[in-house]
Order: sequence, then C-alpha cells, then structure tokens
Amino acid sequence: MVDDFIRHIRSKNLLDAHKPYLLAISGGMDSVCLGNLLKAAGIDFSLAHVNFQLRGQESQGDEAFVRELAEEWGVPVFVNKTKEDDFKERNQSVQMGARDFRYQWFEELIKEHHFEGVLVAHHFEDQIETKLLNLLRGTGIEGLYGMADRRGNIVRPLLPFRRVEIQKYLEENGKVWRNDSSNLKNEYKRNFLRNQVIPLLAEGFPDGLSAIDLSFQRLKDTGRAFFYFFGEWKKNAVRQEGDHFYLPLDAIEFLPGKNSMLYYWLREYGFNYSDVVSIMEGIQKKEPGKTYFSQTHFINLDREMLIVGSDDFELEPIDIQATDIQIRIKNHHYELIHLRGEHELDRARENAMLDMDRLEFPLTVRKWTLGDKFVPLGMKNEKKISDLLIDLKIPLIHKKTVTVLCSGDQIAWVMGYRISDRFKCDANTKRTLYFKKT
Repeated sequence: MVDDFIRHIRSKNLLDAHKPYLLAISGGMDSVCLGNLLKAAGIDFSLAHVNFQLRGQESQGDEAFVRELAEEWGVPVFVNKTKEDDFKERNQSVQMGARDFRYQWFEELIKEHHFEGVLVAHHFEDQIETKLLNLLRGTGIEGLYGMADRRGNIVRPLLPFRRVEIQKYLEENGKVWRNDSSNLKNEYKRNFLRNQVIPLLAEGFPDGLSAIDLSFQRLKDTGRAFFYFFGEWKKNAVRQEGDHFYLPLDAIEFLPGKNSMLYYWLREYGFNYSDVVSIMEGIQKKEPGKTYFSQTHFINLDREMLIVGSDDFELEPIDIQATDIQIRIKNHHYELIHLRGEHELDRARENAMLDMDRLEFPLTVRKWTLGDKFVPLGMKNEKKISDLLIDLKIPLIHKKTVTVLCSGDQIAWVMGYRISDRFKCDANTKRTLYFKKT
C-alpha cells in the first residue's frame, strides 16, 4: 500500500516532501493509517487532535493514544479541547459544531505555524457515503462531485483507497488504533449508511460500490459539460450595467433546462431553487412588476426583462465644488465640462446641461427620498419624484438606486432621468455646467 500511496500523491501532485503538513488525527483506523503512510513516504507532518470530551474515559484514552503516536513517530502534536455545552450555546448540533470547531482551529494552526495544509483521512467509502447523502438530501450537480483530493488548505490523500485495504495494511504491519463507539450509533445518517445500507448493497451487488463510483464520475463529467454551456449562455445572454444585471426573457423562452440555468445564475445572489420555480411561474403568468427577494438582492420581473440588483444600495452624500472636473457615483463616472456662451444641448438622458449661474455650490449628490419634489423640464409646477418614476415606468429595482443632484435645498437633476426646469440652459445662459457620463 505504501508504493500505491506514493504513486497516488505524486501523480496528483498532492504533497510536497519539502513542506510541513498538519494531520488531523482522531486515533481511529483511517487517520492512524494515513500517519503511518506519511511517515513511510518521508512527508514532514505534525498532529492535530481535538478532544470533544463526549465519551468520557474513551475520549481521554483517544487523546493519550495520539500523544503516544506523536512520540513514536517523533512529530509535534497539538491538542485542543471543547465540550458539548459550547455547541449548545451557539445553537449548533454536536456534529456541525464539532466540524466547525475543528476546521477553525486547523486554520489557526496553519497560519501560526505555516503548514502547507491540513491532511484528513477520508477514503473511498467515505466518498461514496458523501455522494449518497447528498443525493438523498436532494442535491444539485456539484453535490454529486463529492469530496475533492484538494480544496483550499484541505488535502485528502486516501480517497482512492478502500477501508479493507487500510485495515489490511495496519494489521499486516502490527499497527493498532482506537475504535470510536459513537460510530456504531445509527441515529446519525452517515452511520446508518455506513453500517446498514452500504453493507447491504455490497452483499447484493458485489461490484455495486465501484459501479456507483463510476456513475458519479460520469455525472461529474456531464456536469463539466453543463457548466461550460452555462458559462457561454450567461456570457451571451446576461448584460451588466453598473450594479444591475439584465436577462431578456426571450433568452430563456426556448432554453432547455431553463430552471437549472436560472438557478446556477441566480444562486450567487442568494436565491435558491424554490425561488427560481416561483420566478418561472411569474414569467409564465406574465406578471410584470413582481419582485422577488433574497437576503442580499432582489429581482424585478419587467415586461421583457429579468433585472437583478442589490437590495442594499447605500450612498453617502457627495459634494461637488465649482472647480471639480470629474466625479464618480458608485459605478457611474461623469466628466464635468465648463462651457461659455451658447452650445447645442445634449438631450441624452444620462447627461445634463445646467445653467451654472443658477447653481449654488457646493452641489450635493444623494439618494432620493419619499417626499422629494422638483419642477421637471418643460413644466411649471412641482412634481414628486416618486410620481415621475411611476410615469416613466421605472422598475422597483432601479427606483432604489436613483440619485439626485441638489443645489441648496432644490433638486437640479434627477440623475439619469430629468433635469429641473429651474436650472435649464436658455438664451440667457452664459455659463453651462455639462455633466457627461463616461
């Protein structure tokens, strides 16, 4: 097994013999096997053991055994302790709390002692269990990938090796290990799979686990093809302007697997698969104006477009001096051009030409608020900005990000939409301040 192990870590380029690693060790069969293999392969490593104190004297025995192994192997050992009450205080299950505690501590050790990574002893059957658990919970494509040989600082050098190989190696070399009695408790779903389901599968289908693994490998390959197609579709279909993303509805009308395509786009904005189903129902029922929210973003269903934007638009007021030549507001850049005399007016909505002698400096850019009023160009009376945005049929997703340019206590420009009639350029204008979006 040593030769197979060395070939594996070299072929995958998993470990560097010139760098130190941290071995997460419980004292059980798998981690003890990995420690012995690392020693035989000449890998520099230290041990990290967490005593969760969940099994009384058995837990104390595990810690003592790990310390003995460290002495036998001649390697440093780090031991940390915690207890069940610590997880209850954080409203975590024992399993989740223990996992979070371990990996957070491992990260601290890696940073403090400059380890190349943490080695964990997951093997072939662990991989099958993980994929089956994800499948039974209703996973997406990536959940069927299982555990990677390397992900970030975590390295799993034993993934190709079977439990029977590991046990045989230890027994043939006279090595001992500790047995965790909690592994026999089938109330944990992973233990139920390990102790009940997988042995039954192996009995009825002698090559069943290998066949399952092969099927998952093929699904993984299919997944890669899907994500390539998804990336190309997203690149061509989704348009970004500032903080907003636009997807024309006709880009998904005849799209195969449209729910999955939408999900893998929208999940980065906090939407789950159930949200996507609701959004698709809204599209089919033709419900323009309907809005869907995640924790961080919202989606507005427009007549011809799906619009995604942040639900957390914040803008500190920005002052503009008469001498400024450019400003930046979030992702929007404006050049400030000073003109004299008469000039042809730029009527583009995103730009503004204002009579400079009517402006009171410093000008201020801020978010609009309910109750804001101004006199739209071409009108004599004030109009609420909220009414203007309704008249212009501005989607909710854009309303939240509308900004106004203020001169004193008056609004000179609803930026990107309409200037105020009070600050327009006319035949009497001598100096013009030209906001040109770049």
